[in-house]
Amino acid sequence: MDDEQLGTFVSWDYVVFACLFVVSSGIGVFFAVKERKNPSSEFLVGGRQMTCGPVALSLTASFMSAVTVLGAPSDVYRFGGSFVLFGVAYTFVVIATAELFVPVFYRSGITSTYEYLEIRFCKGVRMAATLIYILQTILYTGVVVFAPALALNQVTGFNLWGSIFATGIVCTFYCTLGGLKAVVWTDAFQMVVMVVGFMTVLVQGTRKTGGAASVWEVAKNGNRLDIFDFDPDPLRRHTFWTISVGGTFTWLGIYGVNQSTIQRCISCKTETHAKLALYFNLLGLLVILVCAVFSGLIMYAFYANCDPWTAQSVTAPDQLMPYFVMEILGDYPGLPGLFVACAFSGTLSTVAASINALATVTYEDFVKQCCTNLSNKASGWISKGLCIVFGVACTTMAIAASYMGGVVQAALSIHGMCGGPMLGLFSLGIIFPWTNSMGAAGGLIVGIALSFWAGVGAFIYPALDINSRPLSLSIEGCLQANSSDPTTTVPPSHLDPTTLPSRSSLADHWYSMSYLYYSAVGFLATVTAGLLISFITGHTRSQDVKPWLLRPVCNLFCFWSKKYKKMCWCGVHHELKQDMECSDTDTVKDEGPFVKEDIGRKGMKRKVQPAKNCYNLQEKAHDNAGFTEDTKPF
Repeated sequence: MDDEQLGTFVSWDYVVFACLFVVSSGIGVFFAVKERKNPSSEFLVGGRQMTCGPVALSLTASFMSAVTVLGAPSDVYRFGGSFVLFGVAYTFVVIATAELFVPVFYRSGITSTYEYLEIRFCKGVRMAATLIYILQTILYTGVVVFAPALALNQVTGFNLWGSIFATGIVCTFYCTLGGLKAVVWTDAFQMVVMVVGFMTVLVQGTRKTGGAASVWEVAKNGNRLDIFDFDPDPLRRHTFWTISVGGTFTWLGIYGVNQSTIQRCISCKTETHAKLALYFNLLGLLVILVCAVFSGLIMYAFYANCDPWTAQSVTAPDQLMPYFVMEILGDYPGLPGLFVACAFSGTLSTVAASINALATVTYEDFVKQCCTNLSNKASGWISKGLCIVFGVACTTMAIAASYMGGVVQAALSIHGMCGGPMLGLFSLGIIFPWTNSMGAAGGLIVGIALSFWAGVGAFIYPALDINSRPLSLSIEGCLQANSSDPTTTVPPSHLDPTTLPSRSSLADHWYSMSYLYYSAVGFLATVTAGLLISFITGHTRSQDVKPWLLRPVCNLFCFWSKKYKKMCWCGVHHELKQDMECSDTDTVKDEGPFVKEDIGRKGMKRKVQPAKNCYNLQEKAHDNAGFTEDTKPF
């Protein structure tokens, strides 16, 4: 195809792309009409009546953004198929989230994840964590909107500002109208679009490159199938250990304690549905991952002798995938639009999840703390208003990202730098009963400081090629090659060592650490500092911590012996909680009464006043169906 034809969208492409926005908006209108008489609590958590199927699809779509759709194939193209090892990390992350974090959050009946921090520690820790989450999510969401829009604009000519404003307006529209139910069902639809878009590229790309056997042979000859590298060096960008260990911490910080994930899980009608949603979501993550990896391998096979990045047909790696799509699908009106819809499905789902989660934590952690006697109608309008505010904020951030230049790269790493300390903070509360409020606050500060030190330092002093090890790319077959002596080479950005800043020993070691270890550093620093400060300032007695705020992970390792399990409980009365879960009264002894005003599903208020020295988890959980017997079919 001629270069003039590349980057041209026709009317059918715009029609297919527009259908994505129309259907997404229509789902929002449908749920706005259907749920218009329900209380505001259902707006934010879907009435806690969601089933595992749509929630699983929603979770997958929300965390497979357009950065993944465009960036993962490019990564495989440049560095090889080791990216598929993220499947190992995804598996560990989903198991840990389903078995460690979700049961605690679900049974406590919270709406905001950070509400747990106030119950376990203090209000100050809750507010600090909430503010960090709000800032990082707005920044990250803005970049998620801008980065793919820019890549698609520069390759396909797709209007940059039109796509940014359309994304912001449509997401805000259906989030504001339909609440969490609209977000979940729209995500499910967008997940289907993502898979169909990927499959179109896979089928046509395989056909254009001469079949699957040809793709495999070319990828093998280009060292793209050298997946297992067991080098333990933490400075290496991608090895088995950095991906499986560092990737687990990175994704666990995003998945295990992220408001967007937990909000979907607690919207399920039973704890069983919440866990099944996570396990089904794992299948979705693996499907998208395999599609992205094979797309990268097919793209390499197609450009094995004429790399468009080295030939400067594209100016950034993220443009490789849309450039490839326009070249193989450009003769079929509507199919390039389908892939753009695939990429923007990832964007829409991520932005919608962020807007809904931001509205929820702001309402629960700030509005309800200041205004305690809001009616259901007022709560509903405030929740919708917050969706609009954060929709505008995320769109504005996307516009600001266009003026940030290289800072965009740093912004994309903030999730990792913040996720590790957040994971450490919640782990201090859920796993370690001795942690006190000062330990939690101090640990969070130390974790944030160390992870940002490593991340920002790496941005200023990028890792050398000896650590990132990009594979060779060739321009031997390029007709437009300027050189009279075509060679196999690496991209131009790696050819001029004088562009690198002078480096110190700190830059060559601490700052050169794999980006996947940022979360692990933040996690370990937070937990270590938190425990030390707790013991120095006077740790919390295990007997004083309510058992439903903890998760006894030792049960997994001492499952054969009740005696050894009890020894590892460190004085926490977990057996009382287990008795409660098996009893008819659902009552557990505790250190003191817990008085709370609870709002049931029908909007009726009642006082929960347990007897002295006991509390009722069934009532404390806001009528959460996780405490009822699972009798309904999925």
